[in-house]
Amino acid sequence: MIVMIKGNVGYPITLDPTVWIFDDRKVELENAFTEPEEQETFTSNFQKPPVNRSISKMEGEAYLKNSYVIPLHDFLNNAEPKADAAKVEFIKSNGENEKIALEDAKNGYLLFSLEGKPLREDGPVHFYYKDGSNQDNPIKYIKEIHIH
Repeated sequence: MIVMIKGNVGYPITLDPTVWIFDDRKVELENAFTEPEEQETFTSNFQKPPVNRSISKMEGEAYLKNSYVIPLHDFLNNAEPKADAAKVEFIKSNGENEKIALEDAKNGYLLFSLEGKPLREDGPVHFYYKDGSNQDNPIKYIKEIHIH
């Protein structure tokens, strides 16, 4: 269950949402839209998440019951959208693709874990706007992110 970022970018990237549970940039879904300034500072201070950090038993139990999002910003920046890139198209497995502004995508979140489980039926990821305006109706079925 991988997600590609490609199109009008310097570097196409392959994302594996199943490993993000160990990424320190993840945010609990219930907190993602309530503390924007704190989340923004946290994200901007993180460049490379630790990959070999041990997790406590309590953290492991939380991972198995909570829902998590990860900011899309770093992934899009690493792909290096070209100067004329302005749109992001979410290529969806149900065929109903959606386009949004690149800046909106950079400020958004990808849900990758719902109640401790990967999004197998309507995933592998869902997109949420930073302001939570689509919190009740996220963009689902995303299998690829195409930069235009």
